[in-house]
Amino acid sequence: MRARGKPLIALLCALALPGCGGALEQAVLGSGRPVEGQAGFVRGFLGGAVADEPRAVLAARDILSAGGNAVDAAVALGFMLGVTLPSRASLAGGGVCLAFDPRRNETISVEFLPGNPGVVLPGSDRPAALPGTPRGLFALHARLGRFPFAQVLAPAEQAARFGTPLSRALASDLAAVWAPLSADPGIRAVFGRPGGSAPLGEGEELVQPELANFLGILRSQGVGAFYQGALARRFVDATAAAGGAITLESLRGTLPRALVATELPLGPDRVQVAAVGGSVGGAVMLRDLMGRRPQAEAEQSALAAAAAVRTGTPPEAVLSGAAVAGGALPPVLGATTGFAVLDRDGQAVACAMTMNNLFGTGRMAPTFGVILAAAPGIGAVPPALPSLLMVTNANLRAFRLAAVASGGEVAPVALGAAAARALAGETAAEALAAPRNFRGVAEATSRVNLISCARYLPGLSTACSWAADPRGSGLALGAD
Repeated sequence: MRARGKPLIALLCALALPGCGGALEQAVLGSGRPVEGQAGFVRGFLGGAVADEPRAVLAARDILSAGGNAVDAAVALGFMLGVTLPSRASLAGGGVCLAFDPRRNETISVEFLPGNPGVVLPGSDRPAALPGTPRGLFALHARLGRFPFAQVLAPAEQAARFGTPLSRALASDLAAVWAPLSADPGIRAVFGRPGGSAPLGEGEELVQPELANFLGILRSQGVGAFYQGALARRFVDATAAAGGAITLESLRGTLPRALVATELPLGPDRVQVAAVGGSVGGAVMLRDLMGRRPQAEAEQSALAAAAAVRTGTPPEAVLSGAAVAGGALPPVLGATTGFAVLDRDGQAVACAMTMNNLFGTGRMAPTFGVILAAAPGIGAVPPALPSLLMVTNANLRAFRLAAVASGGEVAPVALGAAAARALAGETAAEALAAPRNFRGVAEATSRVNLISCARYLPGLSTACSWAADPRGSGLALGAD
């Protein structure tokens, strides 16, 4: 029977079901080899993924292993952070991403930062930001993703519904602000131990059924349902109940911005940045250090560049070397997180995510299970400083480096310094382990995640390395 079964299956596929051989044979004969879309499908070099929260990295690696590209994996990682690190990357927050596609030889920037609602409505004691993450990650996926959107969203939904062990990164954030945070009943119920007197600790099971239901709606109905229609009206009501009311009109108008990334020549390569202060500041820091400018002068230029872009100076003008007059960089909170993903073909993504404040407003939207981001520029909440950059080679149509940093005003300085070390020949781990100074003093607040391919990709994959900042609790995975 077995000897006659395979020819029969081959005949059925040839006559009636073109392309069905692998899946049908696995279903009928029980072949143990994974098919495309299942983890384990890709053999050998996968690429790499790095983030501040380990389980989000595992989700990205599974997507790469199943045959997804870097954008698929990055979008899965971004949604997973909404489950496993909502203190810095709730689905009601936002961010900015850079994505390099070697086929197009182009890097795009997708900006979806949590925006100012424009007006503070009566009863809003903690104004909430406009949520950018769902539409922003969807826009990135729609442009360059390979797998169906529902497939890359599913891991986050499953983790929220069935539970996941609380990571050290989230446990640390919870412990830091639990006293005021536990005043919100929704947060206390999800993230607190019975009675709510203490937060969940590292390794304890975190289950989020309301968030799972919300993710299920996004998966089945699409992210547009969140920004208009009945679900949008429910969310507007939920923000009002949480003391951070936004309007339906402002929610509907929350759109990501996709642009070709701004470039800075650097020898044979090009540094790509998003049109945000930290990204431009990091590129200036990198340029000055590679040009052997003294550290103190490079820091000053990086911070001036970041301040100038934040006050409206076009990034192109800053990167051209023209004198900038952006003033001093105002205080910046360090409540951000970042990640980077690389696939085996050289497609790469770097994203910085933020809530503008640790746990945003400190309030959860009832029935949605999402923690609201804090509105930037209102009260004592300054805008975040996303700091990320990409290095590619136009002639080779190849990737060389992706890096993202968090940690307040020091983030662009740390970003540029780590990238400069990697471009000078150090592995990602070596570049991140090196001592960091800021204004002549050792600093420990910055966190940099880095992927580097010294011989480019496509190219020699064995020369690629990836590392999470050893000062944090993140994870880097790659190879095979």
